[in-house]
Amino acid sequence: MKNSVFVFPTDTSYGIGCDARNSDAVAKVFLMKGRSRAKSVSLIAASQKMVAKFVESRELRHKEIKRVMNAHWPGSLTLVLTANAHARATLARGVIARDGTIAIRVPDYQFARELSQKIGAPIVATSANKSGEPACYSAAAVRRIFKGAPTVPDMIIDEGTLPKHPASTIARFTKGHWEILRAGAVKL
Repeated sequence: MKNSVFVFPTDTSYGIGCDARNSDAVAKVFLMKGRSRAKSVSLIAASQKMVAKFVESRELRHKEIKRVMNAHWPGSLTLVLTANAHARATLARGVIARDGTIAIRVPDYQFARELSQKIGAPIVATSANKSGEPACYSAAAVRRIFKGAPTVPDMIIDEGTLPKHPASTIARFTKGHWEILRAGAVKL
């Protein structure tokens, strides 16, 4: 699993994932999606404790950031936070944005958290589709999208059809307020 690219269920839709430390696997995710390498990918972590290993501690101590994390994690809220030295040394290219941040969340889906825990690091978590296309809520839909494609997932973890939920909200705390980068399931 550590070297593979997999499709897995989350609390929002099926996602394409891999160990966020594996450069070859992350490159394969970008290739599969047809995603520009100029954009970074989001991450899922097993717990707030795991997030703390990859994010600047001063941000995690900030009262408002801590309040929002405690209120909405696990859940469909992705926070854009500053990557720390450990993240810069271990995470693959394409995971850390050009501004030195990572987009990370702890999902409200036990299987996804356990997957991250088993791998021992955050996992890439981007929707299982081609860039710009709608999210997939079934493994069958994912199979159709990638059928005959030159690059395909190594494995698809099929939990049937998922309920349709909005994408995660992506937010960054800056200059004393929340900036919503993508509106989604969580309202701040």
